[in-house]
Amino acid sequence: MVNELREKFNGEFEEEKYQNLINDLWRYNGGKPDFRVCESPFFLSDDFAAELTNACQTIIGELDKKELKSASSKGLPDVYEVYGQDERPVFLQLDFAVTKNSDGKFIPQLIELQGFPSLYAFQAEISQKVKERFNLDENLSSFFSGLNYESYTRLFRKTLLGNSDPENVILLEIEPTQQKTFVDFYYTEKLTGIKPVCITDVVQRGDRLFYNSQGKEIPIERIYNRVIFDELERKDIEHGINLKEPLDVTWVGHPNWFFLISKYSLPLLKNKYVPECYYLNEVNTKELNLAEFVLKPLFSFAGAGVEIDLTPEILSKISDRENYILQKKVEYEPVLKTPDGFSKVEIRMMFLWNEKPLLVNNLVRTTKGKMVGVDYNKDKTWIGSNIAFHSGKF
Repeated sequence: MVNELREKFNGEFEEEKYQNLINDLWRYNGGKPDFRVCESPFFLSDDFAAELTNACQTIIGELDKKELKSASSKGLPDVYEVYGQDERPVFLQLDFAVTKNSDGKFIPQLIELQGFPSLYAFQAEISQKVKERFNLDENLSSFFSGLNYESYTRLFRKTLLGNSDPENVILLEIEPTQQKTFVDFYYTEKLTGIKPVCITDVVQRGDRLFYNSQGKEIPIERIYNRVIFDELERKDIEHGINLKEPLDVTWVGHPNWFFLISKYSLPLLKNKYVPECYYLNEVNTKELNLAEFVLKPLFSFAGAGVEIDLTPEILSKISDRENYILQKKVEYEPVLKTPDGFSKVEIRMMFLWNEKPLLVNNLVRTTKGKMVGVDYNKDKTWIGSNIAFHSGKF
């Protein structure tokens, strides 16, 4: 979106630089990536960066209203509720498609949102390594709110650790070494000293939790939660934590927020940055042009269960209609110029919420298919995840 930066990057691109980037990011396992990184970052113009930050402020203003908080509480299934919910999410992600309005102006449109951690460590690392490998202008930044790599990592570390020793803080996940996001866990440990621990390896005694490290039982004071709790149920994973009773532990990102700020919130948001959206059980679908809508299950992730080419027959087979939403399709603008055509872009704005929600960094996903994701982009290049840079004014 900054033409001179795009042309310069494309003109100077070399496959060797890209491979060196991948080798840098996955150095710990010999350069074997778990997900595809796009060959290029995204360059934000000042106008669009300002529009993005305004969109974030508008949406967060609505999310913070009492009536919307109350309505969103219905999105938390009793079976997944964990005791000890705090007043606000520590982590907040807003995912926007890059689109154009009827006046030809670029405008972000909210696709999804979540009160759950994203790749907070990995995105800090990719920001640095992309700038190094592609010799980008030092004034360019992926960070927001006046942060840079050093101040961001200090804030991230303080958010996770509080006043605890890293030994007494864990990153909780299901089989962490098997997750596609393990690279983020690796960089989280590198930046903070926090080890990834499988939920099945946590022991409860009374209201205290412990994990084993080199034969020694370590008390847990804080949990950086990366467990998606409906995944526990789907995979029928047994663990020894009683999540329905008080625990002497601080959740850094309480599990309930995964559901409380989620797709369930989309029909409740009403502003120019949010596409038309309905709960399936509350709308007369005969009055809608189904070709203009996408069907999304409320309680799934990574695109599972999404129906793009919607028909009455598909809807007729759904019995639990209260667990789905209809969201008006958004026309992604092919905006990232590549050697073999244009890629469409989705940008995730990443917040840390301590005293107030603070925009800290971003994540970009690019696609040439119907949806973002490898399955929709087979045999395509210049797609995948990366990061967006702006002039440093934001």
